[in-house]
Order: sequence, then structure tokens, then C-alpha cells
Amino acid sequence: MLHIESSDIRNCLLQGKFGLEKEGLRVYENAAMAHTPHPFADDNHITRDFSENQTEINTCAEPSAEGAVLALQAYDRQIRRKISSLERPEYIWPFSNPPFLSGEDDVPIAQFRGDLASKTLYREYLSDRYGRYKMTFSGIHVNYSFSEELLRKEFSRRGPGRSRSFRDSFYLELAEKASAYGWLLVILTAASPVLDASYYEKRDGRVFRDVFSGMASVRCSELGYWNAFTPVFDYTNIQRYSDSVRKYVDDGILYSASELYYPVRLKPKGDNSLDALKETGVDHIELRMFDLNPFAEAGLDVRDVQFAQLFLVWLASLPRRLMTKAGQILAVQNFKNAAHYDLDTVRIVMPELTGQASTSAQEAALDVMNRIQAFYRPLLGDLPDWVDQVLHFEAEKIKNPTKRYAVRVREEFSGTFLEKGIAHAIRRSVQ
Repeated sequence: MLHIESSDIRNCLLQGKFGLEKEGLRVYENAAMAHTPHPFADDNHITRDFSENQTEINTCAEPSAEGAVLALQAYDRQIRRKISSLERPEYIWPFSNPPFLSGEDDVPIAQFRGDLASKTLYREYLSDRYGRYKMTFSGIHVNYSFSEELLRKEFSRRGPGRSRSFRDSFYLELAEKASAYGWLLVILTAASPVLDASYYEKRDGRVFRDVFSGMASVRCSELGYWNAFTPVFDYTNIQRYSDSVRKYVDDGILYSASELYYPVRLKPKGDNSLDALKETGVDHIELRMFDLNPFAEAGLDVRDVQFAQLFLVWLASLPRRLMTKAGQILAVQNFKNAAHYDLDTVRIVMPELTGQASTSAQEAALDVMNRIQAFYRPLLGDLPDWVDQVLHFEAEKIKNPTKRYAVRVREEFSGTFLEKGIAHAIRRSVQ
């Protein structure tokens, strides 16, 4: 845990680096999926996810949330300018839930060739295992690393030892805590309660009809991006953690570690593989539960990224509480429950509660937010003004449900989801 009582630690508490990944589907003016080749083959920062028409932006690591979001916005504008000028204009669909789907062939698998051909083979495997519809869910991943200065100062307080081991242990504890409390980020950033009925019903004609899923975030719920099993990890050290993931691959449960659809990941620098994680150690933590926010440019409000940093700092300052196997299983259920629209009707099992006592997701979110605010209150004099503003912004979403993105999306886009969605996307393309 971070020793925030030390002024040396507090002075660099909010120093770190941010990297963002954003997925978005290319669509035509009628809200149908585009079927043109990926138009950014020469840009390493704009690639594809599962589908050929699913662009993925990868920013460089930036020293501030504002810098990372500005970089994301710049790439997003570059994409929108280019595809809107095509012979048949295309647009970026602004939601995590897909637009109209006419069938599996409407979701073309991304085509990689040469040395990268294995990526297409992997996607063909995913298509067979999960179906292509599920792969159309899009979202944003927030990557964060604490500053070297902070880790160095914290390491110096721990006595003799290897700095590499300390770094790995620090991030491993952080990932464990983020798995226990990360459901809060689902509640705060869920923005996909409505989707077109074609996701569930195959139809010959494009008869638009909306479906309210009962979820605030379909992709984070039990209907979305999850494996068919609940993973359990060994958080003892980075070697055993990596081995606990690899066992699922060795047993044939997963094709590779990339198939592990879990909201929190630890990543090495450079090549993202379990071997690299063991050999070079942890470089940063990845939070994968952010929905596309149609009310923010490029689908992401900078305040949500800033809160993710505040959230991770708070977690890093908590004493460690090892999660049991049962605790890890309950943590996954917490994530799925937090994705529901009505937070009063689903339960959260708080990590610190004994047995299986639970509280409503609404009450649990208020409790954790109050603790985060109490943690920062005595530090506000030493921190930038945005900290208090961001904490207030996020707390208001819990206290006043009408300020949740999911509630706003349902109110503004229900009834004519596709028509309003494509109109929104077209307006964005000319901004």
C-alpha cells in the first residue's frame, strides 16, 4: 500500500502515464455496417479489432489524462475526416452497442496478411466460438502506470529487496484490488442500455425496432463480453499469476491469453504476452470496462479518465486483502450486476464483508464513493483543483441517477435508436 503520510509520496501522487484504446464501428448513412477495407493500413495508431470495419485507436502514453484524451480526439477526427470523404461516406457509430446487423456476414473478420496472418486465424476461431455479433461490442480501455519517481520513493521505504519484484508486487496487488472494486467504474461509465432488435432477431427487411436490455452496459453485463467460465488467478507473485492464466490456455479453455475477457489486466512493456510479463515484469494496468460515451468527443469524457487515476491511487493506498477463490468468483458477479440499469434491484457483495452479505449496487456505490472522497479530503490542499471537481462530478452520477450516461442515452435515443444514432454520427463527422 502507498504511504501517503509521507510528503515525498504525496508530492508525486498523481504523476503517471495514460494510454487509451478506443474501438468504433464504421457504418453507412443508413446505420448499416460498412463493408470496405480498413482505410488506415499505414498508421500504427489506427488498426482494427475483431472486424474489418471496427477501427481501433491506440494512443501513445501521455503524462496527463488531458493529453491522452486530446490525442484520442485527434486520431478520432482523422478517422472521421477520411471516411466521411469516401465515395460512399462512412461514419463512426457512437455507441458501444452495434447498429443494424443483417447477419453474421455483416461483421467481416479483419484481414491480416503476411507475418500477421495469424491474427485473422485467431479471429476466425473467435467467430466460431462466440459468434460475430458479440464481437461488435465496442468500448474504451484506459491504461495507467504510476510514475517511476513515486515507485522509487515507495520502494525506498520497504527496506532491502529488488525493485523489479517490488514493481510487480505493487501492480499485482493493485490488479487484485481493482478486481474487487472495479464494478464502481462500470456504474459510472455505463452508456449502452438500448440496442437495435436485429442483434436478437434475424430479419430480411430493415424494420427498425429498439430493445431496452435492462442493462446500463450490455457489453459489461452477463449478456456481453465474458468467457464461458469464471477465471481464478493466483496473486502470490507475477510468475504464479502468469502461470494461473497460462493454465487456461494449456488446458484448452482459452486459445491464448488474449481471449481472457476480464475487466482488469496487467501488461508488460512492448509485446503483450505472458512470457514478456514474466520476463520483463509489469509496466501498467489496463481497465477495460468503459463504454463509448456519445455525449463526449471521441466517446470519452476526460473526467472519467481522471477519476480512473484517482480510483487507482485510492486502491493503491488500501491495505492488501487477499481474495479467496470464492471472493474472485463474487467479484466477477459484482461486475455483471453493476452493469444493470436499475441499481436498486441488484446486489453487490462488498469485499470487506464477511460471508456473502450484500447490499444494493446503489448503496454499495455510494459507500465506496464516500470512502474515496474521505481519502482525498485531507489531501485537497496539496492537489490540483480538478481533483475535487472530478470527485463531485462522479459522485453526482450516483446520487442523481438522471446524470448517469445510461439514463441519458435511454431518454435521448430510445424509440428511434438507429435514426438518432446515425444522425448523431453524421453531425460528429463535420465538427
